[in-house]
Amino acid sequence: ALIAQLPMTVNMSELNGLEKFYDLPSDLPAESTERPASIRAGEIMIWSSNTLVLFYNTFSNSNEYVKVGYIEDISGLASALGTGSVQATFSVSQ
Repeated sequence: ALIAQLPMTVNMSELNGLEKFYDLPSDLPAESTERPASIRAGEIMIWSSNTLVLFYNTFSNSNEYVKVGYIEDISGLASALGTGSVQATFSVSQ
């Protein structure tokens, strides 16, 4: 369902100095969630069936997510995303 929407460019909001998020216009089909002990910078996940999350810092976690992808080279990711809202384009790697 998400892959059918790619590529897509969205305006993502800042949250807690850890992540950027975007509320999708509709819920995605239910997938099995997991609760990873830690989140790593560069991971891309879905929270609560309709929020796309891009993590730019690594931290301990207690929430459930559906993993959807990751950024291979995270060097400079946090500084590129900055402290406010950003526009991000998501696509599938070939």
